[in-house]
Amino acid sequence: FFCLMLVVFAASFFGAFEITLPSRWSNAIDSKAEQTTGLLSIFLMAFTLSLVSFSCTGPIIGFLLVEVSSTGSYLAPAIGMLGFAIALALPFTLFALFPSWLKSMPKSGGWMNVIKVTLGFLELAFALKFLSVADLAYGWRILDRETFLALWIVIFALLGMYLLGKIKFPHDDDDNKVSVTRFFLAMFSLAFAVYMIPGLWGAPLKAVSAFAPPMQTQDFNLYKNEVHAKFNDFDAGMEYARQNGKPVMIDFTGYGCVNCRKMELSVWTDPKVSQLLNDDYVLITLYVDEKTKLPEPIRITENGQERTLRTIGDKWSYLQRTKFGANAQPFYVLIDNEGKPLNKSYSYDEDIQKYIDFLETGLKNYKK
Repeated sequence: FFCLMLVVFAASFFGAFEITLPSRWSNAIDSKAEQTTGLLSIFLMAFTLSLVSFSCTGPIIGFLLVEVSSTGSYLAPAIGMLGFAIALALPFTLFALFPSWLKSMPKSGGWMNVIKVTLGFLELAFALKFLSVADLAYGWRILDRETFLALWIVIFALLGMYLLGKIKFPHDDDDNKVSVTRFFLAMFSLAFAVYMIPGLWGAPLKAVSAFAPPMQTQDFNLYKNEVHAKFNDFDAGMEYARQNGKPVMIDFTGYGCVNCRKMELSVWTDPKVSQLLNDDYVLITLYVDEKTKLPEPIRITENGQERTLRTIGDKWSYLQRTKFGANAQPFYVLIDNEGKPLNKSYSYDEDIQKYIDFLETGLKNYKK
């Protein structure tokens, strides 16, 4: 749903149609502003401005609300909302203080449409991210890593071509000149597209690891230094560890976890880390947002309330909360093959040496 909504917003920015609120709403608020005085009048005038500019601001505000709904993160969207509020209020404040500045104000024109179209390309790229999360959680396998990267390469290559004036949309003017700013933005966009091309053959691409699907979804992979979990089932992994006399690292992760992907491609690919995980530990990866149904729902009591665990993700999330007292991902736990802790837990931190110390301390305690 979020993916489709962002695609609609992107199409609006490209000029396919315009998302507007009913004109009678802005007219009604405007007439109220004229009839009142003081702070209420100022507020109603600002509200009228927000309604009139909805076709431009709606898709961006919509994206921020999607971010809140899908990730549960409030800080980044709050900063985005604050930025919007400041951007709308600051020009009026400055022009009220310095009226002469109005003469040097830039004229509206094609540059405004360039900004809209550029934002449309970015919304299209983020739409694929939301589709990827659903695809991974439900196991559809329609957007594996190489497919995702191929689409992103095309999107950012087309953005670069647009900024160079090689592609036109309905609202663009016929000015063939490209400003220096547009040229540099086009260069960065095309360079970013080129940077992602080796990822089609398995390159880690640390800059986009937070957004792309995990490496194990890639069918054709020439990169050999990645780490793969031996098990994605807790009981099977523990049984294997007991039989082979090895300690265990439990990786609580999620398909929609941005920081989990960063850790896997920024930290786990370090030679020392990958050697420890592959040779000295039994790695069990548990996805807390996996939507595969359990053979039979499990009834549990948590905090005095009865709940039903219906999916595999529910089961692993419940295990993390009740056994380890945490509910955030990524979350790494080192235990022996009887379930006793070997070190303090580890959360998101891309310091490779700190992660190596975490693993080596657990190994040392296991040997003791």
